Amino acid sequence: MGVSETISETAAFSVENVGGISEASVKFSPGVTVLTGENATNRTSFLQAIMAAMGSNQATLKANADQGSVELTLGGTEYERTLERAGNSVMFEGEGYLDDPTVAELFAFLHETNEARQAVARGDDLRDLIMRPIDIEEIREQIEQLTEEKASINDELATIESRKQELSDLEQRRSSLESQIDEKREELAEKETEIDESSNDLEESLAVKEELEQSFEELRSVRSDLESVRRNIESQRDSITSLEQERAELEDELAELPSAPMGEHEQLAEQIEQLRDRRQTLNAEINDLQSLITYNNDRLEEEDYEILQTLEDESPSESDGELTDQLLADAEESVVCWTCGSEVDRSQIQETIQRLEDLREQKVQTLNEVKSELETYKQRQREARRKQSRREEIERKFERIEDEIDQREDRVDSMKEQREELTEKVQTLEGTVEEYESADFDEILSLHREANQLEFEIDSLESDLEDVTEEIEEIESLFERAEELRDRREELLDELADTRTKVDQIEEEAVEAFNEHMDAILDILEYENLDRIWIERLEETAREGRETVKRTTFEMHVVRTTENGVAYEDTIEHLSESEREVTGLVFALAGYLVHDLYEEVPFMLLDSLEAIDSNRIARLVEYFAEFAPFLVVALLPEDAQALDDEYMRVTSI
Repeated sequence: MGVSETISETAAFSVENVGGISEASVKFSPGVTVLTGENATNRTSFLQAIMAAMGSNQATLKANADQGSVELTLGGTEYERTLERAGNSVMFEGEGYLDDPTVAELFAFLHETNEARQAVARGDDLRDLIMRPIDIEEIREQIEQLTEEKASINDELATIESRKQELSDLEQRRSSLESQIDEKREELAEKETEIDESSNDLEESLAVKEELEQSFEELRSVRSDLESVRRNIESQRDSITSLEQERAELEDELAELPSAPMGEHEQLAEQIEQLRDRRQTLNAEINDLQSLITYNNDRLEEEDYEILQTLEDESPSESDGELTDQLLADAEESVVCWTCGSEVDRSQIQETIQRLEDLREQKVQTLNEVKSELETYKQRQREARRKQSRREEIERKFERIEDEIDQREDRVDSMKEQREELTEKVQTLEGTVEEYESADFDEILSLHREANQLEFEIDSLESDLEDVTEEIEEIESLFERAEELRDRREELLDELADTRTKVDQIEEEAVEAFNEHMDAILDILEYENLDRIWIERLEETAREGRETVKRTTFEMHVVRTTENGVAYEDTIEHLSESEREVTGLVFALAGYLVHDLYEEVPFMLLDSLEAIDSNRIARLVEYFAEFAPFLVVALLPEDAQALDDEYMRVTSI
């Protein structure tokens, strides 16, 4: 897993009034870019500008400006963000490179207050942080959809299997019908021979014979129509019985579904809207606090630089040495407050920043609680909508069944009238035929009547055979459909398995990525008596409301070795500042890789590495350079000297 090969263009930035930058234009190519300079030389401000161009709101306006902007040209496309002061906050407008910079802010923009770095230092829940970009609800909905499709396929396959079991009986029925038809045709052929022989003696009565045969033909046809109507009536009655049974089942299901009043839906929607507003407000407050924290840290850095620059410009003589020392000491103790203009202790501002950071953490915790509560209400709303939707679907289906029953009953009534008419017609025709019966025609009449009955029976058998054949062909056509359904079910099972284990896979990949890269980094950096830092993925049982659920946690382990070569387990709190910073950066790298940010986010930013010695910074930068298209590192000159001379350097912003 390395740098994306799709980005080969130069990135060009034009910055105005961001952080401490009044105006700057910077270009650099893919690879490592080193921003080098003393404190208060706008290195961090330029990193803020990059973040703003990416779409982040973690940037500040220059103290004496009301408006600012950042323009980025990359891959032939221009992106522009503007900043405008609005009271104590900053409003951002314009389209950045990323539609949503949240994941990049966690795992690609690794400034001093980056949450991934801070989480390691504070011992926060690393699992929740690494999983934050994952939409768990979307995964749940996907699982529900796949499960419903699988259930539908299982129902259809069960129906097909049931139909297949009918096939043997139907084939036997078809064979029997074919045999009966053959037998009836043989009987009919014999009767027709007898009729022909009898007719030879009655040539003188051809007119009578013709009328008689016409009457028999019409009688046979009417009887056939009558039988067809009778079968249709029976079929309609069977359908009505089936529909009534389905209607009863729907009534039972409808009785089990609660009838949610509109008030309940409105109450849920109102509660969700309130929680969304609360979430939005908290997000805005957190962003404002982050901007305020960043701004104050930047101002402290600028104050230090301005004092040092003033002392250097004045070039004091030896006799002024004591005064210079005093000024430097005073600079350490007090600064001019940039909000009220009065002189205050530096520690007061630092304490204020710490309180702001603590307040931000409280807000983040509250935000997480609001998100959890919002998810609970959304789940209730989805369930209520699902039940309401099902109720409406059943009611629509119930109404359709009622209409169909009414229509079929109307058809039955109509066919009954038709049956009565045909019955009367049969009786009339039978009476007509009987008029021809006499001593001379009894035998031939009987033969015609028998032949007529045989033709009627053959027609009836052929109609039944046609129905059975159609049903057999329908079942056989289902075989191919069954194979398609089985293939789709196998695909669904694979998709379900992948989706259900997606969270586990991401957790496992995150742990594996951290452990792998942490081992590699420790080998490269060669910390004394620090053998290994690794994360163990554990499963624990916890209470959520009234339910007991299983959840996973990430437990970090630190292994050291004594001078005697004995290994023992230490804690994250006992790591040196350098070791802790490196661990936080590697954890952020694991998140960067697990969420495939190298495919979407061209820039990885590194800042505030002073706790790590120069040689280790050089090796760390070389290692991280493999994974990011653009790696931008802010360093002091003495630290930058240890880096490869081939890296591009920006010394003036």
